[in-house]
Amino acid sequence: MSALPTSGLDRGALAPELLQSLRAVLGDRLHLSEAVRRHHGASETHFEVMLPDAVVFPHSTEEVVAVVKACVAHDTPVVPYGAGTSIEGNTTPVRGGVTIDLSEMNRIVEVRAEDFDVTVEAGVRREQLNEHLRDVGLFFPIDPGANATIGGMASTRASGTNAVRYGTMREAVLSLRVVTPEGRDIRTSRRARKSAAGYDLTRLMIGSEGTLGIITEVTLRLHGIPEAILSAVCSFDNLSGACDTVVQAIQLGVPLARVEILDDVQMRAVNAWSRLDYPEKTTLFFEFHGSERYVEEQVETVSALAAENGGSEFQWSNLPEERARLWKARHEAYYAAVGLRKGCVGWPTDVCVPISRLAECIVETKKDIEAASIPGPILGHVGDGNFHVVFVVDPNRPEEMAEAEALNARLVRRALDMDGTCTGEHGIGLGKQDWLVEELGEAVDLMRAIKRALDPGGLFNPGKIFSL
Repeated sequence: MSALPTSGLDRGALAPELLQSLRAVLGDRLHLSEAVRRHHGASETHFEVMLPDAVVFPHSTEEVVAVVKACVAHDTPVVPYGAGTSIEGNTTPVRGGVTIDLSEMNRIVEVRAEDFDVTVEAGVRREQLNEHLRDVGLFFPIDPGANATIGGMASTRASGTNAVRYGTMREAVLSLRVVTPEGRDIRTSRRARKSAAGYDLTRLMIGSEGTLGIITEVTLRLHGIPEAILSAVCSFDNLSGACDTVVQAIQLGVPLARVEILDDVQMRAVNAWSRLDYPEKTTLFFEFHGSERYVEEQVETVSALAAENGGSEFQWSNLPEERARLWKARHEAYYAAVGLRKGCVGWPTDVCVPISRLAECIVETKKDIEAASIPGPILGHVGDGNFHVVFVVDPNRPEEMAEAEALNARLVRRALDMDGTCTGEHGIGLGKQDWLVEELGEAVDLMRAIKRALDPGGLFNPGKIFSL
């Protein structure tokens, strides 16, 4: 893989004139301490720590505009930052510069219940938004697991456990407010549910990882809270039976709200971490939404399919506290996986393939991992063909890092050979740049052309997605 640029712990002070400009706008919300910089340069995964030269906490789009204009005037990189939950080095400041932490821009601007949409500032967290919406009978369905910020979810085109029914951030976002590399404050579209007006700038920004603009406000589609919600757990003797159950349910048109797969190793980790006692076998976590009768019909259909594919009887619940415990365990699966080996870190990766190839891809990946010297629990949102592996490695043992890289390469190559993608939801960041070129070829040159046109100085989150 291509070498990464490095950034030391002390890169030298920013230009005094730039610091003066930033202090004039932000006052004590400009931070230069190593502790704050280290927090914004570290990752929960295996990437090297690379510190920014400064961190700022704006409270408005106007302040973001002022910061961007000051940084551009001094040829200084800027890196937008939300909750820091991305896992492909997406917010690592590889050229130092100024990290713009948007977490304090956390106002819910306006809920329009009659239109089923809401406008929020970029720093609003998804759990905060759903807590606010509960009293009006609406919810925001995109759930990547982490309590991420809405702006960060848009910039990485997040999806997650509900994607099989409700789609991803690509479908959820109606409009964005964005600060461009020129320091312009633009809106990418209006609130209409469809439009044929010009280029689709909204979709261009979604998934661009802060390389084309800094998202400061997001307008989202909302959904009504279902009349009935039921969660179920079903274990299988093998991976193929679990995958076949999901594919058959989708082919029959069952509108699964969530369906997650966890292999036997991941279930062992989840049981230990979350103090559960499920069988340590390949397991599916389901959630069904709809009317009482409709949910019953969905459960009957899927439980019959599971039985035909070697699944156990469903353990199900419609009690909110039991459902919350189940999905909390799923959301903490990454930490559970890393907890399998003390003193180790996670090297998480993901791919997505057409659902007809899903079972084959997972089973072949499982064989690779069983022959390896490092654990690699498998989990994922199998309803849309997306699954993850968390290689648990000792960062002080180069041979383990090399083995994880080799296993990851085999996994991605397998997915591409099946006409899949190198990443279903993590994004490219630092970790999958070579694979992006392998996947899309000359289309990456078009991406580079767009980047150069919008950010000729290469100052917005430099070094991410592809090299220039």
